Amino acid sequence: MAHSLRGHIAMLVFSALVAGSFSLGSLAANEIAPLALVFVRFLLAAMLIGALVAMRGGVPVAARRASWRYVALGGLFAVYFVLMFEGLKSAPPVSAAAVFTMTPIMSAVFGWFLLRQVTTALIAASLAIGALGALWVIFDADVHAFLAFRIGSGEMIYLVGCAAHALYTPLIRKLNRGEDPLVFTLGTLIGGAIVLAVVAGPSAFATDWFSLPGIVWVTIAYTTIFATAITFYLVQYATMHLPSSKVMAYTWLTPSWVILWEIGFGNGVPSVLVLAGVALTILALLGLLKEA
Repeated sequence: MAHSLRGHIAMLVFSALVAGSFSLGSLAANEIAPLALVFVRFLLAAMLIGALVAMRGGVPVAARRASWRYVALGGLFAVYFVLMFEGLKSAPPVSAAAVFTMTPIMSAVFGWFLLRQVTTALIAASLAIGALGALWVIFDADVHAFLAFRIGSGEMIYLVGCAAHALYTPLIRKLNRGEDPLVFTLGTLIGGAIVLAVVAGPSAFATDWFSLPGIVWVTIAYTTIFATAITFYLVQYATMHLPSSKVMAYTWLTPSWVILWEIGFGNGVPSVLVLAGVALTILALLGLLKEA
């Protein structure tokens, strides 16, 4: 199987796993300080990936050089996650997912500045179609809601976080020196945990961990294993084989996955017209696959 195809599969799985963070995160966001939650998930994810790396022989000496790279990347992703949970305090899960669909466009811009990655006409068209389809899903196929687009404070906070995510993606390729994706993931997690230890330490110590409701622990477990450790690896792998705009294009599917998560939580089924938006995102992805 070609590496590029594996990269696309990796990001397909990524979009499904990330979607769970929106639904679970909205339930836990007001129960714990975002800084404390993200610090714990980074720390636990680093321990999990660290154990896997240790079983494979540990971290090579070459991968330990220029460790500032891991701090920079981990810090960016920490900013993304903190602002995500901060935004979910007031932004509904599906609305936040709409903001997430803006990430591919920002990533394409950062990709050009950092890597001179050129966005072809087909990729540009796919970006436009995918964003339109995702927004159509977000606004539940309501033209009036679509035209009266308003961004609340929670969505604005999360938009800043998405900009950090968009910058993070091309930086992986810029700063990676041939390290194994799992090792590079470990370094990024440790770097993020170091940054968060400085800024989130007081918040973590002030948290009464034993009195937290069960949904917080479920969210921590899910985000640690699936939405941090595994998705970090998936993004690291995909970014080494696909342009940044294509990697982040899979965020278009996130609103559709979020809708499925919300259905699973008993929050209703969307109308048939919403499937038109899903079809547009699939069409956009097919355009990227053709380009690949």
